[in-house]
Amino acid sequence: MWKYRDRIIKPGKGWVDDNGVRHPSNWHIWSKEEKAKYNITEVIEESPPDSRVYFWSQGKDGKMTSTPKPLDDSGSGIDKVLGLKSTLKNDVKDQQGSLLSQTDWAYIRHYDTGKEVPTNIETWRNAIRTKATEMEEAIDKASDVDAIAVLLASFDVDAEGNSINDFREAAAKTLGIDIGSKEESDQEKINKEAESKREIEMKKYPFLSVWPELEK
Repeated sequence: MWKYRDRIIKPGKGWVDDNGVRHPSNWHIWSKEEKAKYNITEVIEESPPDSRVYFWSQGKDGKMTSTPKPLDDSGSGIDKVLGLKSTLKNDVKDQQGSLLSQTDWAYIRHYDTGKEVPTNIETWRNAIRTKATEMEEAIDKASDVDAIAVLLASFDVDAEGNSINDFREAAAKTLGIDIGSKEESDQEKINKEAESKREIEMKKYPFLSVWPELEK
């Protein structure tokens, strides 16, 4: 983020200084000395905290101000406000319900025709329920908002947290191997180390582990 005095200016967009002088849209290619001449300074923006667990705002100086969201419920009746723990546990219940609904057909068929529910489906549904309970217990055991943040950040369900790529990069660094190595044995070592790191992380933070998969 760049500022002219107290005003934010954006690369690729022209701006007018206090003397009424209009500057071109490519001002960002100016040298450090030229920027200083016109009182242009770069402000390093702080990364925002996880908005699932913190309320936050950003000041003109790029600094973040954050406030933890309430951990527990407050109020009652129509005025009841769910806290972080209840909200996250409801998310778990929604995910569990969505997954289980995928195989409801097997039970409907059983009641309609008497055909037995496949064993792999029964096993999978039980595993889903076990995982959901494990997740909710992990949430309940969190003593503060920071503990919740650790659960969410460690193995994120939203995006790249579940990607093996991050673990492969860490594994390659640990082994001292170039991730782009053409040696098959090197790639095998990296993949094995990455899977190990990923498994450890999943066990450490069960709430953020992937849900069990249905075996064919």
